[in-house]
Amino acid sequence: MLTATALVLFMTLPGLALFYGGLVQSKNVLSVLMHCFAIACLASMVWFAVGYSLSLTSGSGNEWIGGTEAFFLQHLTADSLNGDHPETVWIMFQMTFAIITPALIVGAFVERIKFSAVLLFSALWLIVVYCPVCYWVWGGGWLAEKGVIDFAGGIVVHATAGASALTLAAMLGRRQGFPKSLKPPHNPGMVMTGAAMLWVGWFGFNAGSAAAADTSAGMAMLVTHLSAATASLVWMLVEWRSTGKPGLVGIVTGMVAGLATITPASGSVGPLGAIIIGASAGIICYYACGFIKEKLGIDDSLDVAAVHGVGGILGTLMVSYLGWKGELGGLGINADSWSDQLIVQAQGCLAAIALSVVATYIIVKVISALTSGIRVSEEDETKGLDQASHGENGYSLS
Repeated sequence: MLTATALVLFMTLPGLALFYGGLVQSKNVLSVLMHCFAIACLASMVWFAVGYSLSLTSGSGNEWIGGTEAFFLQHLTADSLNGDHPETVWIMFQMTFAIITPALIVGAFVERIKFSAVLLFSALWLIVVYCPVCYWVWGGGWLAEKGVIDFAGGIVVHATAGASALTLAAMLGRRQGFPKSLKPPHNPGMVMTGAAMLWVGWFGFNAGSAAAADTSAGMAMLVTHLSAATASLVWMLVEWRSTGKPGLVGIVTGMVAGLATITPASGSVGPLGAIIIGASAGIICYYACGFIKEKLGIDDSLDVAAVHGVGGILGTLMVSYLGWKGELGGLGINADSWSDQLIVQAQGCLAAIALSVVATYIIVKVISALTSGIRVSEEDETKGLDQASHGENGYSLS
C-alpha cells in the first residue's frame, strides 16, 4: 500500500503535470505545472481538514455524506487500523485520489483561467462534489448499498472530473483562435513522457485499490496494462485512417483513455474483457473528442470530458456484462443478472454527473460574484499565463 500510494501521487506529480504541460503553448507550460503542483498541496490540506472524514467515515449515520469525527484527523492513534494495515496508510492512499481528481479538470481550462480561481474552485469542488460521491460509492453511502461497482474510480474520479470539466469549459468560454487557429502541442515529447509516467502510476491506482497483495491486485494490474495497450493501438489506427498519419500525441492519449475506461472494471473483468474495454475506449473516446469540440463547440482544451469522462462512464457500464459471473475471466461480479447491474451502474453515473454539473455551475457563479471573474484578460491570454500570472518563463532562448 505504501508503494501503491507513491505510484498514485507519481501520476499527478510529475505524470499528469508533464502530460498536460506538453499539450499547451510554450508560453503557458509553467502555468499548467503550477496548477497541478498547487492543487496537490491544496487537496492534501482539504483532505486532512475535512475531506477524509466526509468521504470515508460513517459517523453521520446517513447515506449521503460522511461524519465529522475525523476532522483534522484528531481521531488517529498509533494503533489505528484500516483492515490489516495502518489507517494512516489508507488515509494517504485515498488522499492521492483526492489530489489527482481535481487536477484532471485542469485540462479543461488551461491557457485562460486566473490562478486564484483555480485554487478556489479546486478546494470547493473537492468538498461539494468529490467528498459526497466518494462517500456514496466507497464510504458506505446509498450507491454502495445498491451494489454499485467502481473498483478504482470510474464514477468517483473520472465521471465527476469529466462532467465538471465540460461544464467549466462551457462556462469559461473558448481560447483565442478556437477552433481554427489553435497552435499544436508545443512539446509532444513531454506529453509522451508524462503519459508514460501515468501508465506506470496507474498500477498503483488500480492494483492498489485491492488493498492487498493478492490475486485481485494481480488481475487488476494485468487487465489495466492490456486495456491501455489495446486502446493505444486502436486509437493510433483510427487516427491513422482519419488523418493519414499516426501521431505520438494520439497514441498516448489513447493509452490514457484505455486506463480511464478499465479503472472501474479492473477488479472484475479478465484479460479478454480488458481487450474489449480497451478497444472500445480507443474508438469511442477518439470520436468523443471531435464531437465535443466540433459538434458541441465546447473548448475542453485537453479533452478531459472525452477521455476521462466518457471513458470512466463507458467502463462503469461495460463491467455489468463483461464482469458478470466471470464468464470472460477475472473475478466477476455478484448480480442476479447483468441487466440489473447495468441499471445500478447507470444510476451511479447519472447521480455523479448531475451533482458535478450543478455544483460546478454554482461554484463558478459564486467565485465570479465574489471576485472579478475567473478568466484572465485578453491581453494576459495573448501574453501567456507563465509571465502574466507567475512572472516566469518556461524556456529562456537567447
